[in-house]
Amino acid sequence: MTALPPLNALRAFEAAARHLNFRLAAEELSVTQGAVAQQVRGLEARLGVPLFDRLPRGLALTEAGRRFHSPLRKAFRLIEGAVEDLSGESQITISVTPSFASKWLVPRLPDFTQSHPEIAVQVDARERLADFQSDGVDIAVRQGRAPFGSGVTAVPLFSTGFVPVCSPETAARITRPADLAQHILLNDTHGLWPLFLQRAGVSGKPKMMSFSQSSLAIDAAVSGQGVALANEPLVSALLDAGQLVRPIPDELVEDLGFYIVTPKQPRQPVLVALMKDWLLSQA
Repeated sequence: MTALPPLNALRAFEAAARHLNFRLAAEELSVTQGAVAQQVRGLEARLGVPLFDRLPRGLALTEAGRRFHSPLRKAFRLIEGAVEDLSGESQITISVTPSFASKWLVPRLPDFTQSHPEIAVQVDARERLADFQSDGVDIAVRQGRAPFGSGVTAVPLFSTGFVPVCSPETAARITRPADLAQHILLNDTHGLWPLFLQRAGVSGKPKMMSFSQSSLAIDAAVSGQGVALANEPLVSALLDAGQLVRPIPDELVEDLGFYIVTPKQPRQPVLVALMKDWLLSQA
């Protein structure tokens, strides 16, 4: 019987293969990047085959690495499931964008955890899309246009209206769309300010400040740096609290709705159904 490689080396490879990045694997395992790289090199030496192609901008699995990772991932899932069954606890992983996580999901999560204390929730708040196969994600919320792929289902969470929002002090100087041209407009990756201004009949080229995430543009608006064009669901709590206001009633409606995305055959169908129903109840 062939002796198994060290478990730490297998864990390091499995995490690195999912992320295709030693740094992200190290963060997940709470070790250094160098430790992950060393464990992977040792595993490759033991097996006698390269598992990764080291590229200038990351990693790519070799053919041997792909064949090795698939059953290894399944094996770790079986171990995780056995631990969960024995401990009486379950875990569900939800993938969302950073902005959706900070402005909508996280403030509402206590309601879910209080209703289901036996379920641990892991929030994966990154921009990358979940593949539900090798990343351990059970359910995702994404903004865009359906469909999102042949192997998944997408259920509308809420439609999207983009509304101008700013601090109460800034709003005091805005009474009509044309006044927006006198203020800094806070843009995010959607880049919808030009379309909004065109439809509102605002001429000229206002100053703009751009952000890589919607949450950053929203935070800048709260601090009085300008006017953000934000998804209304993401700023509803800030509007209710008076930290943000809508200076004008104009709204830009686009078909960039939020959807609950799940694999057609989830590995934890009961937990996925619970989380999906809870998300819909919150919307």
